[in-house]
Amino acid sequence: MNNTDRALLGSGLLIPVWLFIGVFLTSLGYPGYSHVDQAMSQLGATGAPTHGYSAWVNNFPLGLLFALFALGLARRFAGSRLALFSAALILLHGLASLATGLFACDEGCAPAQPSISQHLHNAAGLVMFLSLTLASAVWCLLGRRLLLSPAFAGLCGLCVVLAITTVALMAKAVADGHGFGLYQRLNYGVSVIWVAALAWASLRGRSATSGGDAVTVTAKQPPII
Repeated sequence: MNNTDRALLGSGLLIPVWLFIGVFLTSLGYPGYSHVDQAMSQLGATGAPTHGYSAWVNNFPLGLLFALFALGLARRFAGSRLALFSAALILLHGLASLATGLFACDEGCAPAQPSISQHLHNAAGLVMFLSLTLASAVWCLLGRRLLLSPAFAGLCGLCVVLAITTVALMAKAVADGHGFGLYQRLNYGVSVIWVAALAWASLRGRSATSGGDAVTVTAKQPPII
């Protein structure tokens, strides 16, 4: 890996840090905001006191970091179709993050008659969940094949289970009217921590596609699935 590859992969390490700091700092401008009950999207909702800058602090920079990390992952594991697929999923997640910032949710994020912007925001949010959860599932296989790390493969499996469990808790919280913000943060927190773990493993771990490691791919060998 050259310095460009390391910088691109290193962007994945910044994602959870940026998310935590960005959401926290933005919430300071929203009097009475509850991290337990309110969605992160409410920071950028129409009519919110932080509407004007929330997306510029959170959604847009995070979308860019995801895109840069996806590019680094594609360069790092260019010989694996599944790895390229996972990189495409992470890029899609980054684009969806941009969309959730571009299309703000309505006031309160749960209107009786949602606007077009609310519908697009919800659709982008669904894409964000599905893309990163599927990418985690893909690395349940690639953790062993490319990183030669059964431990990382196990971590990926755990993250998939936690992501699905917490999204179910989010749905229950909507019905209960309490705790949605907490479960949303747990759900997305698991996903971005997984991204950082993948970035770290890609930077530091052994690779089945790296020259001099356990398995070396030559020009005559087919791409690693």
